[in-house]
Amino acid sequence: MNGLVSEGSGENIFVVRNGVIYTPPLANSALSGITRDSVLTLARHLGLTVIEQAFPRELLYIADEVFFLGTAAEVQPSAQLTGLLWENGKVGEITKKIADEFFGIANGLKPDKFGWLTPVNVSAAETVPA
Repeated sequence: MNGLVSEGSGENIFVVRNGVIYTPPLANSALSGITRDSVLTLARHLGLTVIEQAFPRELLYIADEVFFLGTAAEVQPSAQLTGLLWENGKVGEITKKIADEFFGIANGLKPDKFGWLTPVNVSAAETVPA
């Protein structure tokens, strides 16, 4: 949109530069969704600075980390983009921190402080009818 980054090919994009997380605002045709809202909440809960603002693709050239997220993608680090290499091809510190928190809650390994999960009490021995 107007030469600005709005999303990936079906997922939200987040860019980390100097410890600050940037993501396009919904007004820039970014995908609205539960995963995006959850990651914004987690990042702020972890004390990370998140700025929702329009940014040009040139920010990708100077980014320290880039990650994508969405319902299907969940939280996925990006190591490179057309010749660009972030974090020497490794998962960046901030991306890892957010992914660990996200998957920890989603997999029941960390407390759900936000009330996102709905427990389904079925014993492992029970079969679930179709």
